[in-house]
Amino acid sequence: MENKPLWTITGVLEWTKQYFANKGIENPRLDAEILLCAVLKCERITLYVHFDQPLSEEELTEYRGYVARRAQQEPLAYILGEKAFMKHSFKVNPAVLVPRPETELLVESVAKAAAGVGAASLLDLGTGSGAIIVSLLELLPEAVGTAVDISAAALAVAGENAEAIGVSSRLTLVESDLFAGLPAGQAFDIIVSNPPYIPAADIAGLAADVQREPRGALDGGSDGLDFYRRIAAGCGTWLKPDGLLAFEVGIGQAQQVAGLCRQAGLTVTALRKDYAEIERMVFATREGTYYADHLLEFTR
Repeated sequence: MENKPLWTITGVLEWTKQYFANKGIENPRLDAEILLCAVLKCERITLYVHFDQPLSEEELTEYRGYVARRAQQEPLAYILGEKAFMKHSFKVNPAVLVPRPETELLVESVAKAAAGVGAASLLDLGTGSGAIIVSLLELLPEAVGTAVDISAAALAVAGENAEAIGVSSRLTLVESDLFAGLPAGQAFDIIVSNPPYIPAADIAGLAADVQREPRGALDGGSDGLDFYRRIAAGCGTWLKPDGLLAFEVGIGQAQQVAGLCRQAGLTVTALRKDYAEIERMVFATREGTYYADHLLEFTR
């Protein structure tokens, strides 16, 4: 009888690292470790403490399936079915954009702003997985929220995340193209959005795994600003006179988006940088409001 090779944790990781590198995966060792941790249901430190531990046939089979999917540039988050954001793991699938760490800064800034006004009504446009609105509702127990997305499949994911994190009773899900499906006469204290902002012509140049995410969550039109124009224009109707508009923006777009806000009558604007010192967030309100007085403070 032919003996099968014994695959230890170290052996599997070394082979996968080289395989991923040959496939053009950006972080081959890290991705190999994350996938193996998912199979073994352990922390990454365990891989180093038990480096000579052999894998069972069942574990190898599951791991091979994950490796094959990642080698095809499928995002890690879709393979694992979840993505860490703030202090929770959010369910994700190919219907939604994978939440990014810089978006946590947007949530933190909005939560800090809303904490000064008590109960607030929040609107999240293009909610996707619900990472923004669900996190805000958890941080703001007096707030109520509305999550809008044009994709029914995305809204289903947002609803599951709201239920899992315990805020579903304060969240309304609306399938809509931005404001179109909202009840007439409704207005919000805070409108927040991380809309599609990649110029259409630039999508083909994105990392291969990013291109596997929903195009509708990436494509911001010819200059990447289509959704900012539409949202800013709608604030005269849907944002309360003393309300706050908060955006995440793409690289090099902050000044233009701030200009669109001012053109829409939100004359007080502030920008916040992300961890890479890129202007990544735009906040806008009207003169004489609470937010106007505190904008620089809560974006600092």
